[in-house]
Amino acid sequence: MSEPGERFELTFVGRSRVMRLDAFVAEAVTDLSRSRAARLIRDRVITVNGQVAAPSRRLHAGDIVRGEFPTVAAELAPEPGALARLLTTDGFVAVDKPAGIVMHPGAGAGSGTLAHRLVAHYPEIAGIGHPRRPGIVHRLDKETSGVVLIARTPAMYAHLAKAFERREVRKRYLLIVRGMPDPPRGRIDAPIGRHPTQRTRMAVVRRGRAAVTAYRVLDRGCGAALVQASPATGRTHQIRVHMAAIGHPILGDATYGGPASAERVMLHAWTLRFEDDAGERRLAAARPPEDFQRRAEELGVTLPDTPASGPEMR
Repeated sequence: MSEPGERFELTFVGRSRVMRLDAFVAEAVTDLSRSRAARLIRDRVITVNGQVAAPSRRLHAGDIVRGEFPTVAAELAPEPGALARLLTTDGFVAVDKPAGIVMHPGAGAGSGTLAHRLVAHYPEIAGIGHPRRPGIVHRLDKETSGVVLIARTPAMYAHLAKAFERREVRKRYLLIVRGMPDPPRGRIDAPIGRHPTQRTRMAVVRRGRAAVTAYRVLDRGCGAALVQASPATGRTHQIRVHMAAIGHPILGDATYGGPASAERVMLHAWTLRFEDDAGERRLAAARPPEDFQRRAEELGVTLPDTPASGPEMR
């Protein structure tokens, strides 16, 4: 059912609870996330009773849902490209993703992704997980730099995917925001969902999915602050949406109100703490890239020292 290019037809038999179209398709089709289902619906690839519909369409008993997955290659073709390795074992590799590179193929990105580079360097990951996202257990936005963790074996993939799902992986980001958050340390607990009118954006919405971000100010500069953020959940654009919601958007984030005074969103995935499938505690850390360092220096904020990647003592 989940192979790209395959047609499908589903009948909604009716349930005691109301169900949205995107949720129903994601539940019925193996390996299809709800966000991917929503994209296909918006692209008019999926219909209800022969008619195009919105992802939020409420289904009724007897509704016929039809669709066809876009045809893509079963496996990625390896492409040359540098990889900045942070931590490597037989089971996984942690790399430092540059800003400006998409994680894996999708709408408008059929080549030149991080996934294409990964299969060139680590051919053994082909077939692990989704064919277009081999070995990838979590994602960063295109403009976000920093640590990405890749599984090299099926056992490690299953372990890490479950660890992320259970929120056992501790993530720390560095970001530069407009203004000075007050209080300088806090916890943002605000649900996130699709923006009600601008469908390419996310927003804090009453019926969104639970989202929690802890933050603390590390330094302040000229009209800006250096912030460390630790998301407890993994919603789309979570840190960007939450910082904008408290009135301190990330510099360069034009989508969520940040000034266009930076070449990209000043958001960096700094460290990941996790346990491998043997119970070994690991730390993967990436030093902020040159553009981030340059903007920090211009604003007069001091970046913290980046810890060394490797095993961690208990």
